[in-house]
Formats: sequence, structure tokens, C-alpha cells
Amino acid sequence: MKAIYVVGTADTKGEELAYLADAIVAAGGRPLRIDIGTRRPTVAVDISADMVAAAHPAGAAAVLSGDDRGTAVAAMGEAFARFLPACDDIAGVVGIGGGGGTSIITAGMRQLPLGLPKIMVSTLASGDVAPYVDVSDIVMMPSVTDMAGLNRLSRVILHHAAQAITAMASRPLAEAASKPVLGLTMFGVTTLCVTAIVERLRADHDCMVFHATGTGGRTLEKLVDSGLLSGVLDITTTEVCDLLFGGVLPATNDRFGAIARSGVPYVGSVGALDMINFWAPDTVPGRYRSRLFYRHNPNVTLMRTTPDECAEIGRWIGRKLNLCNGPLRLFLPEKGVSALDIEGGTFHDPVADAALFDALESTVVRTDRRHIVRLPLHINDPAFAEAVAAAYRDIANP
Repeated sequence: MKAIYVVGTADTKGEELAYLADAIVAAGGRPLRIDIGTRRPTVAVDISADMVAAAHPAGAAAVLSGDDRGTAVAAMGEAFARFLPACDDIAGVVGIGGGGGTSIITAGMRQLPLGLPKIMVSTLASGDVAPYVDVSDIVMMPSVTDMAGLNRLSRVILHHAAQAITAMASRPLAEAASKPVLGLTMFGVTTLCVTAIVERLRADHDCMVFHATGTGGRTLEKLVDSGLLSGVLDITTTEVCDLLFGGVLPATNDRFGAIARSGVPYVGSVGALDMINFWAPDTVPGRYRSRLFYRHNPNVTLMRTTPDECAEIGRWIGRKLNLCNGPLRLFLPEKGVSALDIEGGTFHDPVADAALFDALESTVVRTDRRHIVRLPLHINDPAFAEAVAAAYRDIANP
């Protein structure tokens, strides 16, 4: 029977750690108490902080011998991020912590496979948790009160966490492994295209669609690196716009890196490269105030990319695609790259689109495996989806 790892700083949160472990036993689980504290524990543990710290590249002394708390927390986080993935008996992980504990524990959780249950009971769970969750599936549960001894509310919260992690860990969902898994990128303005592609491929593929909001693209590429995805239909590459021009939903500089490293079959397009994302209108940087905008909703403002920006985007993507040696097709929809970039639409700009397409065609080095295909269609035309799906079948089954 695999164990539920119960993780916390046993020097400062020992009472809560012990209570949570006992609640997991009562719920039918098998807890394993992991100490990630930097001082002597106040309760019994199954895996000591010394054992965790020994996973640090410089050894346990690099974690436990110093006097600076910030340095120790960072070092323990690095050690735990190496320790946890090396364990092969994990049914699930539940952590408790304040600022330091949350940082340490989630550093380890983020290294675990998606789908493995992870709950972090944290004093920080009601704030911006992006640095802790990143592109993982960590469930952040507010502790409500600080963890400074048990009380009538903290007992309820920890009891709920114990019930949740035990249920999640004891009822694994059987995976349907018969179909190859595809990753697709989508935005609201490319939904018609991606939905039509999925309809054409879902009979013999397990299609995972990722919202192209920065984390979506990073999650897709993380799954490519993990080996889960057997191919990618990267229709919506809009995150590159935000990366290059200061939008709020950016890719990282490693966008397309997993495609190059893995060599998986790849069909891409230029979906939503006509826009840069900002939050509410008052968040738009002053240097952009004279530009063309579309108010997507009260909290999201879209800015049309200019011909010069489109050319820069095309060159950036082209250089990345030149590093990809697997089978690759890039489709260019000549009548528009999003639902807004259509004749009569707010962002319709054939000059900007032409700058994008020309930059891609002049940058991408064509080979017998790397092709660019122009189509006299809009990205959301059914015929465009048909061509993309057919191209994927062609390169995935040569």
C-alpha cells in the first residue's frame, strides 16, 4: 500500500502535523510524516529533515548548518524538490505551512506527475498562488487561521484536508491508455477552429486542449517533455505576443523548446497573433495608449499587433521552429488569424498579417520534414480545420 506523505515543519507545526496524520489514519489512509523543518522536531516523524536535506546537491550541511532562515528555506526547497520525485511509494501528498513551509513543500509538489493528488493547506492560499502552483495541479486550501497551535477551526480545516487527500489517493481513476494523446492550444478567438479539429481527431486520439494563457502553453510543453503527449496541434501561439511586448499572458523563452527536444509530430499555426493581452484598460502601459484596442470583457483588454510587431513575432517563432527536427507543418490562414481578424472585424489588418506571414516564410528553413502551408482561408473556416487535421494524420502516420 502506498503512503500519503504528510509534510510540514515539525519544529514549528508539529502539533498540526501530528493531528493531520492521525486524521488520515482515521479516514483509512496510511500517512508518512515528513519533516522539512530546520530545527529539532517537536513530534515523531517518519522521514527526518536530515534525510530530506541530504538530497541537496551540496549535502545536508548546505541546508541545516547556517543561521539565515531565508537561505535555509531556499536550500530546503531545493532539497525537497529533489527528494520527493525520487520516492516511489507516494499515493498523495498533503502539506501544511506558512510562507516558508508553503514555498518548500510546493517546490517538491511541482516536480510530481500531474494527476498525483497534492493538497497544500496554507496561510497564503487566499492570495496570488501562481508562484506556488505554477503549471501543476496543486490544490491550495486556505488554513484560515495561522498555524500556531490547534483550535476549533484549524481542527476542522485539517480534518477536511485529511478526508480529501485520503479519498483522492484511495480512488485512482483508471486511465484510458488505448488512444494516443494530443495537445492542442486554443483561445476564445480560435475556438471554432480547434473544436472542429478535435471533432475530426477524437475518435482515435485523446485530445487535451490548453487555454493559451501563458500557463496553458507551458503545461502543454511540460507534458511533451514528460512523454505523455504523442503529438501537438499548436493552433494558438498567441502567448509569444505577450512575451515579446509586455502582455500579461506570456510564454517563456523556452516556448517550442519541448517540441525541439522531443521531435514529436507538430502542426502549428498563427492563431491570435493579432493581439496582446492586458487586464482592465487602466493597466495598459502608457506607451500603448494610442493603439487599437478591443475590450474582451471588463477585466481583459486586447491590443492589435502592428506590422512591425508581427514581423518580429514571425522572426522569433521562425527561429524557434528551425530548432525542431521532427515532422512539422506550419499553416498560415491568409484571411485572418482570429475571430477579430476577419473582414469587417475590429482587428482586420491584411498588412499586419502579411508582415507576419512574410517574416515566417523568410525565417523558417524548409526541409523535407519542415513545411509551411499557406491557405486562402480564415483560421476559423471549417476547411482550415480539415486541412490541419489531415496534415496531422499525414505526419503522424507516414
